[in-house]
Amino acid sequence: MNAPTQESPAVRASPGSPVPTHPLRGVLLIMLGVFVFACLDNTTKYLVTRYEVPLVVAIRYIVNCLLMVVLLTPSHGRKLVQTQRTGLVLLRGVCLAAASLVLGLALQRMPVAEMTSIVFLSPILVMLVAGRLLGEQVGAVGWVAAFFGFVGILLIAHPGGGLDPVGTGLALCGVAVTAAYQLLSRILATTEHTVPMLFYTALVGSLVFGSLLPWTLGGPAPTSLELLLFLCTGVFGGLGHYLFTAAHRHAPASLLAPMMYAQLVWAGLLGWVVFGHVPGTSAILGMCIIAASGILVALKSRFTRQAMTEPAE
Repeated sequence: MNAPTQESPAVRASPGSPVPTHPLRGVLLIMLGVFVFACLDNTTKYLVTRYEVPLVVAIRYIVNCLLMVVLLTPSHGRKLVQTQRTGLVLLRGVCLAAASLVLGLALQRMPVAEMTSIVFLSPILVMLVAGRLLGEQVGAVGWVAAFFGFVGILLIAHPGGGLDPVGTGLALCGVAVTAAYQLLSRILATTEHTVPMLFYTALVGSLVFGSLLPWTLGGPAPTSLELLLFLCTGVFGGLGHYLFTAAHRHAPASLLAPMMYAQLVWAGLLGWVVFGHVPGTSAILGMCIIAASGILVALKSRFTRQAMTEPAE
């Protein structure tokens, strides 16, 4: 239930961060990170079929927040909560909390692989919106990627394909909220450090969903395995964000962004192992098209930045 790019391609080096110098280490960290996030999504899928989505999300955020307080306060102190644009940082946290809710509801109704692939449309939506809000050029390549991303959605969620239409609609809502989260991440990356932004997302989610606990604590008593899985959601979320942050310290975002689509592979494999779900042929084709479109957008951004930094002859 991670917003791609659940601090993904949206995480950039903090102001004053060292120049990335170990690209292979960054790639390995990002590949491990997408595996952890796929584990988070499949664990969430398992739990939300038995418990209320706000309860599952609340425990994830609370465990994540407590881990950050315990592990980072000794080394960061007050820097853990220091921001320059606190209002936007909090709004970003609200966007991620909303994405976690609607994507959790989507996971109740649809397989992990299909939901994950739909949410990976968000970088394409960010590109289109950034053209207007941030003055960035979309270009022919961007519009081609957007078109084929839409084709991929039609192949995954076409009538008669077996996907729950409500679940698909919830996943598309998740795309919109995730895109807003990513846009705010891009805007804030110029002034904010990564760790406080990570902390505030965990804090906002803890406060929002923790306040709903009196109304969501019902249901069957969890088994020992389910208690462990509840704790794992917080650990997976925190560890995944840490791995993404660490990866961006060692390699540029333009190199790492295409690697994030490996999460689609892990989502499909784990969905098959845990739930026995195998996507249909058209769904697999749609996932591949969406992944290719997203990678095209990532490569377009990379080449655009290279062109802007090359000296004129």
